[in-house]
Amino acid sequence: MKTTYRLVAWAILALGAVQVASTPKFFHGLTTSALYFASNGIALVLTGALNLLNGTYGREAKGLRWASRAANVVMTGLIALEGVVDHADAIALILVVGLLTGATALSLTPVVLAPRSVSGAA
Repeated sequence: MKTTYRLVAWAILALGAVQVASTPKFFHGLTTSALYFASNGIALVLTGALNLLNGTYGREAKGLRWASRAANVVMTGLIALEGVVDHADAIALILVVGLLTGATALSLTPVVLAPRSVSGAA
């Protein structure tokens, strides 16, 4: 499960990076829509990074656990709503919402958090 959580987090991060990088391809010029599109990609990158941090440090950092869970829930809801309102491609919407739903479910599972390190262990 830990590996799955990390893979899902990396996939979210990568998806966001691709979205940011592809902004100039879809938008010609600096427009409100282009900024909105790029900022959604940045939000995905940050959500993926937050999940990676949660997988590594979440056991000791309760605030990080809650921040990661909240980001996952909020991003899942916003992207699902945005996809419905914008009539997004069904397959793309299912992929993105599925990744975020998976991250949400996994972030609620204590088993995905890295074990506490034992100092002095060789």
